[in-house]
Amino acid sequence: MVDIKRLSTTQPDFWDSLDALTSWGSHPGASIEQRVAEVVEGVRTGGDAALLDYTRRFDGREADSVAALEIPTEQVVAAHEQIAPEMREALEQAAARIRDYAQRQRLESWEYQDADGNRLGQQVTALDRVGVYVPGGKAAYPSSVLMNAVPARVAGVQEIIMTVPAPGGELSPLVLAAAHVAGVDRIFTLGGAQAVAALAYGTETVPAVDKIVGPGNAYVAEAKRRVYGVVGIDMIAGPSEVLVISDGQADPEWIAMDLFSQAEHDEEAQALLVCPDFVFLDQVQAAMERLLPDMERSEIIRTSLAERGALICVRDLEEAQQVANYVAPEHLELSVAEPDRLAEGIRHAGAIFLGHYSAESLGDYCAGPNHTLPTSRTARFASPLGVYDFQKRSTTLACSPAGAAALAGTAAVMARGEGLTAHARSAEYRGQGEERSGD
Repeated sequence: MVDIKRLSTTQPDFWDSLDALTSWGSHPGASIEQRVAEVVEGVRTGGDAALLDYTRRFDGREADSVAALEIPTEQVVAAHEQIAPEMREALEQAAARIRDYAQRQRLESWEYQDADGNRLGQQVTALDRVGVYVPGGKAAYPSSVLMNAVPARVAGVQEIIMTVPAPGGELSPLVLAAAHVAGVDRIFTLGGAQAVAALAYGTETVPAVDKIVGPGNAYVAEAKRRVYGVVGIDMIAGPSEVLVISDGQADPEWIAMDLFSQAEHDEEAQALLVCPDFVFLDQVQAAMERLLPDMERSEIIRTSLAERGALICVRDLEEAQQVANYVAPEHLELSVAEPDRLAEGIRHAGAIFLGHYSAESLGDYCAGPNHTLPTSRTARFASPLGVYDFQKRSTTLACSPAGAAALAGTAAVMARGEGLTAHARSAEYRGQGEERSGD
């Protein structure tokens, strides 16, 4: 039997119950914090020697140098050529769609001139070097490589450094092939907090980057949190989430499988179904009972649904909107007859999937939008990873003599009000009209 909570907005304690269900403690715990702090500081001060030590201890790999942990270009090219043709085609098609979508996100520089002849604007430039962390080992996540590296390349990042752990020397050729397709420049078989530290501070062999992106476990997340400020990071991601709003008209098995597709990530993943038709909720639960035994990761799904899943009955679709906006889910499926209309009331969601045919799993791999999304209610203030995360903006100001004179009085008054006399006199010098020359 599938054990999953049943909630209803008619319950007097509904919102408290929903809050308890969707809360996820992002604090890693004192033991993880201490261990990560030691590793990060070890790499910062010990460089390559520390990296080799941690790689031996945590990944069971012996190497004479960090250079030996870098994957040669010819091995990357060979992996691309040797994988199954259908997988190579899938990677290339997915990359093309991600690239096409990303091209539309590029920010461009702009400028305007005011009435006094001042030119004001914004100059957009790409980051110089970016680090992409990819989980490794027996698991293969080529989709993560594409989703993180392709937008960086579209943004114009000059160099992309990828780290991927290879415990016991095991490394998926699919990950290498995806790196080739995405245009990654260098790949180091490094993992965990030590890889994040190496990317942040640089070592004798691993170059320091300007920003680190990509998913990882609790140790990786804590390491990213710790090095933020030295480098930029994409986000601190929690467990994967999906919230499905249904009007009760979809195939129950489709909805059941959509819930499974999130629950199978891990035991902490969250899958929620919101619907005004309690009969349909029963039908979906019955479908889950039928389908679950055939799932390869059935025990993970079962645990996820029991601990963090829910079937939620609402009064109507308007109330379903309220629930969705409160949860601010990573993935939001609007499996309804008029999804665009329902979407107008959605303010907080990482990615919105419109209509019965827009399965979240399509977005995970190849549709085009990025699958690196805000979790744990951070969609209230955060956005999906995109080209704009690999670009930065500088403001520009070019004052004409007349423009400087017009601005000087206002600036001087405000500066003196703050007690900053040098600021005021600097503005007043420009306001005197002619350029002063040194005595």
